Amino acid sequence: MAEPLTAGTTAPPTGLLSIENLTVDFHTPRGTARAVDGVSLGLFPGEILGLAGESGCGKSTLAMAVPRLLRDPAVITGGRVRLGDGDGDGVDLLGLSDEELRRVRWRDIAVVFQNAMNALNPVLRVEAQLVDVIRTHERTGRREARERAARLCGLVGIGADRLRAYPHELSGGMRQRIAIAIALALRPRLLIMDEPTTALDVVVQREIIAEVRRLQERLGFAVLFITHDISLLVEISDRIAIMYAGEVVELADARTILDDPAHPYTRGLLASFPTLHGDDTRLTGIPGAPPDLVDPPPGCRFAPRCPSAHDRCRAERPVRVTVGDRDVACHLYGPAEVTP
Repeated sequence: MAEPLTAGTTAPPTGLLSIENLTVDFHTPRGTARAVDGVSLGLFPGEILGLAGESGCGKSTLAMAVPRLLRDPAVITGGRVRLGDGDGDGVDLLGLSDEELRRVRWRDIAVVFQNAMNALNPVLRVEAQLVDVIRTHERTGRREARERAARLCGLVGIGADRLRAYPHELSGGMRQRIAIAIALALRPRLLIMDEPTTALDVVVQREIIAEVRRLQERLGFAVLFITHDISLLVEISDRIAIMYAGEVVELADARTILDDPAHPYTRGLLASFPTLHGDDTRLTGIPGAPPDLVDPPPGCRFAPRCPSAHDRCRAERPVRVTVGDRDVACHLYGPAEVTP
């Protein structure tokens, strides 16, 4: 039987990260766009949680709200983001002062951004950037910091000879590995990866994915992995959350998402990616375009594009419910359709 999720439903208190009913607004000349609309998610220690959806669905905004790295005109307007400490409720990141938050960043939560070339300082050598992160946050001598920088490069498959290189002297894949090394410099418990493979070719993408999984299994950190490419998430994730127009519309383990997607949008995403397996290799795009978040449609936001939409979908927003081993926000699975 499907059970409605109440606002703020998340992972249990033992989780590493609990996002509870989070809302983020963008104040624009045309009006206010709600880019993240009441999202609740939980992330467990050592877990890789994938976050997928089309461009503009709010996944990067959600991810950057966690360490409070959003820039104007984005404003967090509601909810809580709790970082667990293993002993109790943990700390609400949205309530921390700037100084308190500075101590959390890099030590507990680190970020790998989409374009490593832009994330790295172009006028500093690789070693200097690694040493700077280590010495800024820890009382470490320069010699020890340089030794740690060399070990970090080795950890991500970069030879010590590249420590003296500038970012422009490295390939895209090597720059992304350096960005990962910098993010792991202080042994964070959570690594947020925002579209880390977008600018890389397919072969390098797979190498980076394999590297992240290897490092995660070795070091035990959790990962929030954001991408529009759901096929990548199926390879690396333990669970996958699907976002559409600022909302999480489906959440399940990766195998369930791949083999038995429930939400029509999830099915559309999977059908739009090529596969070399199975009999049906046709690609089917999702008709239409995502809604205008300044003036979203009434009811389900996916209804104008949904092949299964009916009158209720166009009039009433679906409640996120638990169906078996997944969460889904769709009237096809809503309480009215479920019998005891």
